[in-house]
Amino acid sequence: MNAPVRWLVLLLSLGVAGYGVYAYFTLTPGTTVHPEMRAAYAAHPARILIHVAGSAVALLVGPLQFFPAIRAQRHLHRALGYIYFAGVMIGGGAGFATAFIAFGGLVSQVGFGLLAVVWILATLLAVRAARQGDFARHEVWALRSFALTFSAVTLRIYLGTSFAAGVPFASFYPLLAWLCWVPNLLVIEWFVLRATVATR
Repeated sequence: MNAPVRWLVLLLSLGVAGYGVYAYFTLTPGTTVHPEMRAAYAAHPARILIHVAGSAVALLVGPLQFFPAIRAQRHLHRALGYIYFAGVMIGGGAGFATAFIAFGGLVSQVGFGLLAVVWILATLLAVRAARQGDFARHEVWALRSFALTFSAVTLRIYLGTSFAAGVPFASFYPLLAWLCWVPNLLVIEWFVLRATVATR
């Protein structure tokens, strides 16, 4: 990942994390979401706030790990890694619970639920690889994990684009439960495949 991309990812992540903390912790639950989603948010504030808090931590810390200066400081990199891990476990666990009340029916619920499961699994595998001393595999799983963390950003990009295009909310939102994370993973897999081929 080159420097401009690192900074873009960091700024987008900071923006979405900051927006999430402001919108969900300073305003009445459901204030900033689509009217069709407000009832569910108001009825289940705890799981949503826990999900936002954990995910915001992961979104704030994750991009820092891509900067060579931080990665070069082993103890700092490890400490930030465990903070990121905690954020994913909390955000992913609460995200899985929140998936059951996702707007859009079964398509949305399965999409967001599977995102939470894969997010947690990828992060666990990244930590496991690091503990085993397999840092090449650790890096690959960490990239996959952050690609899923970054779904918070891509979801909002797609939301804004869909609203701007005038697409009915009920039509596009269930698709976003998949589009916000599956393409992210495919991009990472392409980079991993390209790097693997280049080293042969």
